[in-house]
Amino acid sequence: MNQAERAAPSTTDPGAGVPARSNWLTDLRAYAIAALAVLAVWTFLARPFYIPSESMMPTLIKGDRLVVTKFPYGYSYASPALHILPFLPGRLFARLPERGDIVTLDHEGAELIKRVIGLPGDRVAVRGGTIILNGVAVPRRQESPAALPIDANLPCDTPLESRFRIADGQGGAICALPRYRETLPNGVSYDTIDMGDFGAAGYDDYAEITVPPGHVFVMGDNRDESADSRVPPSNNGLGGPIRIETLGGRAEFITHSYDGHGALLNPISWFTALRGDRAGTSLRPQQAGQ
Repeated sequence: MNQAERAAPSTTDPGAGVPARSNWLTDLRAYAIAALAVLAVWTFLARPFYIPSESMMPTLIKGDRLVVTKFPYGYSYASPALHILPFLPGRLFARLPERGDIVTLDHEGAELIKRVIGLPGDRVAVRGGTIILNGVAVPRRQESPAALPIDANLPCDTPLESRFRIADGQGGAICALPRYRETLPNGVSYDTIDMGDFGAAGYDDYAEITVPPGHVFVMGDNRDESADSRVPPSNNGLGGPIRIETLGGRAEFITHSYDGHGALLNPISWFTALRGDRAGTSLRPQQAGQ
C-alpha cells in the first residue's frame, strides 16, 4: 500500500470526512427535536407541577411534585407548557371539570392550583366557614388535627400556623392544624384546613353569587391561607368565579416530595430529602365513605 492509499479515508467509516460543523448541527437538531417532543407531551398529555405554597394543605404541601394531565377539560391558551399566549376565548374539545377536581389555572401569567367547588349555574356562598351550595350547607365534619411534620418546606411559622406547633414526642415537632372533612353533593370527599381567624376579613363569609356560564368557582383546601374565588383582587385573590379558558389541567397524583433540606451540589441529599410517605398519593377526590 502506497502513502496515498494509507492517507485516504475508509469508505466504511461513517464519520470519516464529515466536517465538524455538520456533526454539531446534527446534534443540535436532535436536541431540538427532543425538546419539542417534551413540550408536546407537556402541552397535550401531562406535565410535572411543583407546589410552592401552603394554599392546598393538607392535601398538598410545599415541596410536593405531581402530575397534571392536560386533556381532561380540552385545550385553551393556558394549555401550552410555555405560558407565552395571551388570554384567548374558547376551548378545543371543551369539557367541564367535576366538583372536587383539583385543577391548575392561569392567573395573570402565574400558574395556580385550586379545587373546583361550583359549576356554571351553581349558587355559592360561605357562612362561618361552611360552603352553602345551591342553598344547602355542604356537610363538614371535624376530624383529628392534620399532623404535618415540620421541615424546611413546611416550617409552620406563619402567624396563623405557628400557634399549632406541638412536640411530636420524639424530639421533633409537628404542625397540628385543625382539619375538617368536606363532602360535596356529587359524593366526593376531601380534607380542608380551617384555622378560623379570617371571618372578619370576609374569607369565612362570602355573599351568595351565581356562577356564570363558562366559569367555575374554586377554593384552596387551606381556607385561611388561600387567595381564591372568595378573595378580591385587592387582596391578590381571584375575585370570584374564573373562566374555564384559564384551566390548564387536572392534578392526578404525587410523584415525590422534598422536605427542603436538599442541596443541588450534594447528590446524596437528593434522596435523603425525600418525603417517602407522599409518593404515589392520588389526588382524585374520594367518594364519601372510602
